[in-house]
Amino acid sequence: MNRNTLNDFRHKIYRCFGKARDALFNLVDALSSEAAAHSFPELSFSPFFERTWASLYEALEDGQIDAARLREVFVDFAPLPQAGEFVFLGVDTSNLYRPEAETAEDRTLVPMANLPKNSHAASPGWVMSHVVLLPTQAGQGTYVLDTVRVRSTEQATEVAARQLHAVVALLVARGLHPIIIGDRWYACAPFLVRLADVRACSLLRVKSNRVFYRPAPVRVPGQIGASRKDGDRFQCKDESSHGKPDETWEGADSKGARVEVRCWKHLHLRPARWIEVSVIQIIRHGAAGRARDPKISWFVWQGDLPAPLAEVSPTYRLRYSHEHGYRFDKQELLWDIPRLSTPERTERWAQVVACAHNLLVLARPQVVGCYRPWETHHSVLTLTQVRRAMPTLLQQLGTPARPPQPRGKAPGRAKGFHPKPRTRRPVIRKTSKKQKKSNNAAAA
Repeated sequence: MNRNTLNDFRHKIYRCFGKARDALFNLVDALSSEAAAHSFPELSFSPFFERTWASLYEALEDGQIDAARLREVFVDFAPLPQAGEFVFLGVDTSNLYRPEAETAEDRTLVPMANLPKNSHAASPGWVMSHVVLLPTQAGQGTYVLDTVRVRSTEQATEVAARQLHAVVALLVARGLHPIIIGDRWYACAPFLVRLADVRACSLLRVKSNRVFYRPAPVRVPGQIGASRKDGDRFQCKDESSHGKPDETWEGADSKGARVEVRCWKHLHLRPARWIEVSVIQIIRHGAAGRARDPKISWFVWQGDLPAPLAEVSPTYRLRYSHEHGYRFDKQELLWDIPRLSTPERTERWAQVVACAHNLLVLARPQVVGCYRPWETHHSVLTLTQVRRAMPTLLQQLGTPARPPQPRGKAPGRAKGFHPKPRTRRPVIRKTSKKQKKSNNAAAA
């Protein structure tokens, strides 16, 4: 990507902003270049943020962002392969914990991640769903295609399916073949049903206790009673229910350890009998057998193309870059730092972070790496090293944002005005259908 294309990308982003577009774009430039900022107000110290620190909050309060148009811009400038090749999409959610924001709306009780073993805790917060372009080489970093907040009235799988419908349609129009890669929480019937009409294949991890069913047997003439709706049971952890696999593959991993792959076709989940999936078992004889390095893993493949058994494990490993992308956004781009009072402002901030993230990805070929004395000079620059070198590039590119127009000192609050305290809002707890039925029965 040359500088003209990068400059075009910046102008297209600027046109996606509505009200307060100049302050929003200054915020994108400041976020992508001010590596010394450790808090949200410190972004105003950037020479590319031409306004005062109060405009940071006003930009997220009054600003408008066209999410659909921004998604199209992200796809138009994404580092995509040539037409006819596969493109790998990662779908996942990340939590923004807000335990003390009692006046914030639409907070749900979400589980806390990265806790010690056998520890479970939950915290009020917001859930953000992302669809990203996964890199095919180590160190390249993810590229954000869409980001949406999961509301309390929605499920993460419902939001992810809606995002994938929009993103996949744009990619298929460019002659690409998307492959969706997701964690075990997406290997469920509601998600597969919503993706039934999406022109993409899905590789989803499966829990070891998941149960599938084979096709229903043909009705015998003279049989009394209703026909069977499901065939024999297939449970991942019950080896006696597996039977002979339809396909097998055996090879070695990158360390030379033996790997076995088995595939059973024409299976389905009971709530979605009309959607056929292939269940894949991977046995890694060189694994340690721990939770993060299991010897046996289970996956589901759904799509028109046959499952590539030799590429299942390397393909799913691409999803780990999604976690590294979240870590970069939270640790370097301050995604989880601002304590904004409404979920709408937080969603705008997430879109600004996505703009800065993608700007760094596209600017990587145009900058010279800025290394610390203790850092190794890799062939591929990290996004953190690109961010240190961004001030020089931004000075050469310029900005489409207009300079500020000071309008004097604000009069402030009227004499005798006393604002009322904000309303405290309860934390919303999402419950399953069984819990809802029991709660309704208890209430009756």
